[in-house]
Amino acid sequence: MSIRNEDKPAAQGQDGQTVSRRDIFQLSAGAAGVAAAAGIVGGGVMMPRAAMAQTMDNSKSKLYEVLKRGKLIVGTGSTNPPWHFEDRSGKLVGMDIDLARLIAKSLFDDYEKVEYVIQGSDARIPSLVTNKVDIVVQWMTVTAGRAQQVDFTIPYYREGVGVMLMANGKYKQFADLKSAGKAVKIGAMQNVFIEEWVKKGLPEATVEQFDSPDSVLQALNARRVDGYLADQSAMRWVMQQFPNRYTDAGYGWMPNSYASAVRPGDPIWLNWVNTVYKEAMMGVDFDYFAASYKKWFGIELPTPKVGFPQEFA
Repeated sequence: MSIRNEDKPAAQGQDGQTVSRRDIFQLSAGAAGVAAAAGIVGGGVMMPRAAMAQTMDNSKSKLYEVLKRGKLIVGTGSTNPPWHFEDRSGKLVGMDIDLARLIAKSLFDDYEKVEYVIQGSDARIPSLVTNKVDIVVQWMTVTAGRAQQVDFTIPYYREGVGVMLMANGKYKQFADLKSAGKAVKIGAMQNVFIEEWVKKGLPEATVEQFDSPDSVLQALNARRVDGYLADQSAMRWVMQQFPNRYTDAGYGWMPNSYASAVRPGDPIWLNWVNTVYKEAMMGVDFDYFAASYKKWFGIELPTPKVGFPQEFA
C-alpha cells in the first residue's frame, strides 16, 4: 500500500450540478477547476462519450492496464470518518478504504496492492478524466450532472440526514421532536441551505448553526441544543465511539446514493468493478462487506437468502 497526498485547497466557484450536500459541509466547492480539468466548455463535453465508446478496444480497458501494472490506484480522502481517515497509528482506514482493498484483492489476491491518491472532494472528477487514478472511492454522491462526466458503479450506501439526541435527553424519538414544534432547537454545521434542510423534516424547529462538528457536539452535550442534524453515517460513527451516550431519533430524510466512479467509455472496467461490488453485497464476499458495515456504521446486514437471487425478485 502506498499513499500520495494531492488534497489541495478547493478552487473558488459554485457548481449546482456536481457539488453534493457533503461537499458543502466540507466547504469543498470548486466547479471551475472541475470543469476546466474535465474539458467541459459551454455545457458540453469535448470528447463525446459515444465517440469514446467507439474507439474502445477490449485490450485497452483499464482492467488490463491495472492488471499489467500490478497495483490499483485509487482516489480517496483522509479526513472524513467513517469513510476515509487515518487511525491513531497513521494508517488509512474507513468504509471507502475497505472497498478499495477489496478491489485490489479481487485483482491480485492481495489487499495491499493499492496506491491511494489523497485528494479533496473537488478533485474527484478531474483525477478520473485526466487518468490520474483508476477509480474514485470517496463518498461520491450520484447525480445526473456528474453522470455526464463519469460512470458510476452500483451504489454501496444510501446516505441521508437525521437527528442525533442525547440518550438520556428530554426527547426520545423523532415524533417527540416534531410534536414539540417551536420549542425544539436543532444544532447543525453552518450552511446556506441548513435551515431549509432542517425544516424539511422539522418544519417548526429553531435552527442554531455552528462552525464545526465538534462545536455542535459540545452544544448537544451541554444541552444548549436538543438535537444534532448530521449525515446519518457520521451520526452512526459518533454513536459507535460513545456507546450509550447518544441515540438516533429514528428518522432520516434527503436521501442520496454513494457510489464509486470510473472514467467514462470503458464498460469492461465498469462491469468488472460492479461485479466485485455486487458479489460483496450478495455473494462470495458478503462476510467482508457485512463486517465493514458493522464496524463503521454499527449496522447488522441480513445474510442474503439462498435460492432465487433476491435482487431480481
